[in-house]
Amino acid sequence: VEGARTRGLCLAPVQSFRAHPGRGVEGVVEDATVLAGTAGWLREHGVDPAPLEPLVARLAAGGQTLVGVARSGRLMGWVTVADTVAPGARAAIDALRTMGVEVVMITGDREETARHVADHLGIPRVVAEVRPEQKAEQIRQEQARGRKVAMVGDGVNDAPALVAADVGIALGSGSDIAVASSDVTLVRGGIATLPTALRLARATLSTIRSNLFWAFLYNGVGIPIAAGVLAPWTDLRLSPVLASAAMSLSSVSVLLSSLRLRRFR
Repeated sequence: VEGARTRGLCLAPVQSFRAHPGRGVEGVVEDATVLAGTAGWLREHGVDPAPLEPLVARLAAGGQTLVGVARSGRLMGWVTVADTVAPGARAAIDALRTMGVEVVMITGDREETARHVADHLGIPRVVAEVRPEQKAEQIRQEQARGRKVAMVGDGVNDAPALVAADVGIALGSGSDIAVASSDVTLVRGGIATLPTALRLARATLSTIRSNLFWAFLYNGVGIPIAAGVLAPWTDLRLSPVLASAAMSLSSVSVLLSSLRLRRFR
């Protein structure tokens, strides 16, 4: 769209727009059906994508995706799209691996395109050329193996997988449906803040476990004493006033323990 405006072209209105996730889009422009999508999808609609196929392979090897454009059943041209690696993405992936997280790329792009980006980021395992519902199925397969799966995404195509994952993580700059489908949204900093979010989650869980342990220990000791279990052998008793103070101190200790998270960096 920006390219068309730069060239001074008039953008005609589109009627009957339909999106086919992971495949393409279609609409009616000036009484003609216009398609934009993958070569395979164009072929299903009776468009011969033969002129695209040599370009698809060459561009995919360089990390680019080719989108064919057809009008009234005739191939008109193509648009190349390239995903640039986000700043801090490689460092984030290295940090996740150090934390014991296995990183997998799952994408609807061609195998060659996905592998080019994965090699740049140091991701050994790639699942490519999958539709949105297949992304969710891949996650369910990992869960069936007893794994806990977090899915990070920012697009409409990622929404089913974000819902299927144990933890869905959306980028704040992504689509509204991705944000709505997620459990966690990285509001700023993009993918680079993912390791920090995971460290904070682990620190929070550790604090919860610590609080539960000390709370049960505290009450496990204090309640029997307050009930007089030691009274037959000792003079150790807790008056109602001291027992009330002890319970208040228990709550205060949990609160102070939780406030340690404010020092997280």
